[in-house]
Amino acid sequence: MVTAKDKRSLAAAESAEIVVPPGDLYSDEPTLETDLHLRQMLALITSLEWLWQDRQDFYTSGNLTIYFSPKQIKSQDFRGPDFFVVLDTERRPRKSWVVWQEGGKYPNVIVEVLSDSTAREDRTTKKQIYQDIFRTPEYFWVDPDTQEFVGFVLMAGAYQPIEPNDAGRLWSRQLDLYLGIHESQLRFFTPAGLLAPTPTEAAQTAQQQAAQAQQRADRLATRLREMGLDPDSE
Repeated sequence: MVTAKDKRSLAAAESAEIVVPPGDLYSDEPTLETDLHLRQMLALITSLEWLWQDRQDFYTSGNLTIYFSPKQIKSQDFRGPDFFVVLDTERRPRKSWVVWQEGGKYPNVIVEVLSDSTAREDRTTKKQIYQDIFRTPEYFWVDPDTQEFVGFVLMAGAYQPIEPNDAGRLWSRQLDLYLGIHESQLRFFTPAGLLAPTPTEAAQTAQQQAAQAQQRADRLATRLREMGLDPDSE
């Protein structure tokens, strides 16, 4: 039998405000430790965005907080990856990655850049979180000082090492790209083994190709003039 007291308690519960975790959260990451960290992150982010410039179905960022539970917001016991990629999502700017506002999506690929102060956590605590909570299919770390570079793929619920190819590169099934060291940085390579350039590198290559084409044209014009021909005549 429901008493009057029970009815009052039920009514109070129904009228209580339901608190929903905020979705418009700013990232809360520490300052990058070294210039090498910054350059490594930018190389990965900008080269992937350049390579996939015609795609609108992914999001990549770095040193950005991933909020995955209200409890985590309060305890602040976890901070975001140095670099990550989420597939099958909208390509647009974000203040942070809030899992419950993104259809429950977690990163498909994560890369941590090791440092003296973070290496232990990256190899243990964060690896465990990415494996057991995020269920991120692929996790890599790189040391910008020593170029130590390893990768893991999630198999049967646990991370297993990714074996390098003959060039020392690791294959990412998620990205359909290789990751490997190039000029002391971790970089992306196409399945054919070509370096995925940053926008700056791509512009420099285009300038070099244009300059080489102009040099060839100038040499041809000189030879034509030596033969008594006008290279500018139609």
